[in-house]
Amino acid sequence: MNEQAVNTGVGVVDALKLVLAATALIGGVVVYYWFGDQPTALRVLAVLAGLAAGAVLLYWSQPGRELWAYVQSSRVELRKMVWPTRQETWRTTLVVFVFVLALGVFFWLVDMMLAWGAKHVTGQGG
Repeated sequence: MNEQAVNTGVGVVDALKLVLAATALIGGVVVYYWFGDQPTALRVLAVLAGLAAGAVLLYWSQPGRELWAYVQSSRVELRKMVWPTRQETWRTTLVVFVFVLALGVFFWLVDMMLAWGAKHVTGQGG
């Protein structure tokens, strides 16, 4: 048999990059709360810096590049989508509202009839 092994795992270096990316993000949040007496703008900058460092480290890893490729291909597929016109949207919305109203009235009537029947069966209906 001539089978090739498929490497689906994350390498040690990539795992280290992912851990460092998470650490950078968490570090930015920790700095935000640790320096609570500092101006809010500086604390927000620390969070943004941690987020940016984490994003860069994530992109440098193989899973990060695969995630970015997936996002790019999703954007391409989203552009291929055919969106309904305004008139189709309004008609569909109207149909949904009419059916919701009709089913609401139907279930209310069924509930009232079951309550009436239960009152007469149990003798609590006055």
